[in-house]
Amino acid sequence: MYDTLWLNANLATMRSGAAPYGAIHDGAIGIAGGKIAWVGARAELPGEAEKLAQEVCDAERAWITPGLVDCHTHLVYAGNRANEFEMRLGGATYEDIARAGGGIVSTVRKTRDASDIELATTAAARLKRLMDEGVTTIEIKSGYGLDMDTELRMLRVARMLGSTAPVTVKTTFLGAHALPEEYKGRPDAYIDFVADEVLPAAAQAGLADAVDAFCEVIGFTPAQTIRVFDAAGAHGLPVKLHADQRSDFGGAALAARYKALSADHLEFAGEPGIAAMGKAGTVGVLLPGAFYFLREKQLPPVDAMRRHGVPIALATDSNPGSSPLLSILLAMNLACTLFRLTPEEALAGITRNGAKALGMGGTHGTIEAGKAADLAFWQVGSPGELAYAMGANPCVKVVRAGEAS
Repeated sequence: MYDTLWLNANLATMRSGAAPYGAIHDGAIGIAGGKIAWVGARAELPGEAEKLAQEVCDAERAWITPGLVDCHTHLVYAGNRANEFEMRLGGATYEDIARAGGGIVSTVRKTRDASDIELATTAAARLKRLMDEGVTTIEIKSGYGLDMDTELRMLRVARMLGSTAPVTVKTTFLGAHALPEEYKGRPDAYIDFVADEVLPAAAQAGLADAVDAFCEVIGFTPAQTIRVFDAAGAHGLPVKLHADQRSDFGGAALAARYKALSADHLEFAGEPGIAAMGKAGTVGVLLPGAFYFLREKQLPPVDAMRRHGVPIALATDSNPGSSPLLSILLAMNLACTLFRLTPEEALAGITRNGAKALGMGGTHGTIEAGKAADLAFWQVGSPGELAYAMGANPCVKVVRAGEAS
């Protein structure tokens, strides 16, 4: 019946509405064809273990969770912005840093100058850190090219990472990330370029799974974002949104209007926008790494998200400027300590709801029959320890599509 049968395991299935963590003690998982074929208590196995599978494996009483999902990263870029970190600690403002040639445009310059091999090598090293913590699915955005060539190169590098490492990579086109220097003072012209030229090229080459934009006072207006979203729809691509990070700019409501997969950040989102997200089924992605790194004070509206049934996902937002975070487990801890999520909510945020934020809720994010056999094994006494121990990595094994790595 099964290719592999795992026994002697404690399972945090993360099924929605189940007991805490969807826990099954002394459980078993049967895997066939890269998918979960059977899951339940070992005592309920439909026969003798040795007769059910080609290979029977001992999990040694580890806790097994779904493979983790990092649903918001900017993993492909060149250089770093450690100097800006020092400048901010010395009292420099965002405007000061921009005047000194810093900010997103500084990463754009370095990324444009980097070769594909340089981009792939540095991104692969970052990816390895996340995979070591049980990440089996990751989203990688473009957005540090802001021209045709580099945006497409970033997406190709991201696709290549997914083909050479045991991880599922979903790519997101983020051409509307910032205004490049060559379009200074002409944001509408740049949005036309993104919507009419770069986005269609990415779609036609099959390089993008979704489209994102930075809708903010220091980014692009709702009207400009709508222009990008309409272009995405014309090419059959779902949308996501960097929304309401620095002000209530109407991003949450705009994301809901377009039935976006997710709206991310959300610190300043008002209750009407959150309510609209709940009705639309849009996932709210919280990014505690950026909140911590930028020393923000405005907490995201977690209680409103709970009230309106907005699924809460978490991600590292790994990027050089505001969240150089390469630990999904630390993101869990930060979400609990800073945003007051429960450890169970945090784990759901990087499994079940992280998968939903990528449009993969039907195939990933929980341990259920029929879903991808992406699993992470943990040497812990309870799933809550994953959010508890800062800096620890108790991951002892990762299985992706049924294969141990």
